[in-house]
Amino acid sequence: MADRVNQQVRSRIMASVRTRDTGPEVALRKRLHSLGYRYRMHAANLPGRPDIVFPSRKKVIFVHGCFWHGHRCRWGRLPKSRIDYWEMKIRSNRSRDRRTSAAIRKAGWGVLVVWQCEIRKVDRVLPRITQFLES
Repeated sequence: MADRVNQQVRSRIMASVRTRDTGPEVALRKRLHSLGYRYRMHAANLPGRPDIVFPSRKKVIFVHGCFWHGHRCRWGRLPKSRIDYWEMKIRSNRSRDRRTSAAIRKAGWGVLVVWQCEIRKVDRVLPRITQFLES
C-alpha cells in the first residue's frame, strides 16, 4: 500500500515525533502525581534516561510507544512499506531497551516498562504500577 502523503510531509510528521513528554508519558505522570507519588523525569545519571524516576525508591518507569519499541499490539504493527528498514529499526530499539534495563538493574534499581496501549486505560495498569512502586 502506498503512503497517503508525499515524502516531504511524511518527513515532517516523523520529525515531529517527540522522545520525551509524550502524551502517554504525561498522562501517566499526572495520574501518579495525583496519587501522591513524587518523581524526577529523564534522569541523566541513569542509562537510557528513564522517563519517570523515583530516586528514594530506586525504581524507574519507562513509557514505551508501541510502534517504536515493537509491542505486539494493534498499535505496534510495522508499516507495509520499507519493511527491511523498519524491522531493523525496531529490532535495534528493542535490543537497546534490553541493554538499558539490564544496566539499570545491575546498578540496583527496579525497572518497569509501561506500554502506550496500556495507558489508554490508565486505571487498569495502575495496580501493577503501584505494586511495583510499593514493593
